[in-house]
Amino acid sequence: MRRFLILAHRVPVSGSFTLNDLAGGAGRMDEIARAVSTAFTLSNDLRRDVELSILVGGDPATAARRIDLVGVRLRHLNPDERSTAALLKNALVRSSAVDRPIESSPGLAVGPVDPPAALREFLARPGVVWLTEAGSPLTLHPATPGDFAAVLSDPYEPTDAERAILVASGAVPVSVGPRSLRTSQVLDVVQNELDRREASPR
Repeated sequence: MRRFLILAHRVPVSGSFTLNDLAGGAGRMDEIARAVSTAFTLSNDLRRDVELSILVGGDPATAARRIDLVGVRLRHLNPDERSTAALLKNALVRSSAVDRPIESSPGLAVGPVDPPAALREFLARPGVVWLTEAGSPLTLHPATPGDFAAVLSDPYEPTDAERAILVASGAVPVSVGPRSLRTSQVLDVVQNELDRREASPR
């Protein structure tokens, strides 16, 4: 299984944003939506061996949410940014009135969360990678395609508190290249590298 955790810092937790301003008022939901699409979509299929979680904590007045997408059960995910953003917005809106996790659509669950606890829980599994520009090259990391877990951030840097948890957990800093890339591009590079290793085991 390939598992990813995205730290989303400015997306309104309530889902109170317009699909016409994903890069502004939606707290860079445009990039989150692209990252979800990149993580799961192939040319004519979905990756069923992927699980992706998004920690949404962009609205201090509202309890944080975690969105979990499970490839083996996922439905209604199209490759375009707007429909993916609509799927995530709907999940946040439906979750805002309840204090427990719900499945807003097949393979997509959302619920209240304590972000530091959720981050620590994800990092508790062995060998988690922290995708960051300051890391060692991905090509040199002994990542296993069928058992890979990584944390990455939205277009904003991890907070000091998140960084402290990442460092304390022993997450391995790994970089996909010398240039600063968008979150979705980082996922694309990682998936491609894992695909290559899967096709030609070392």
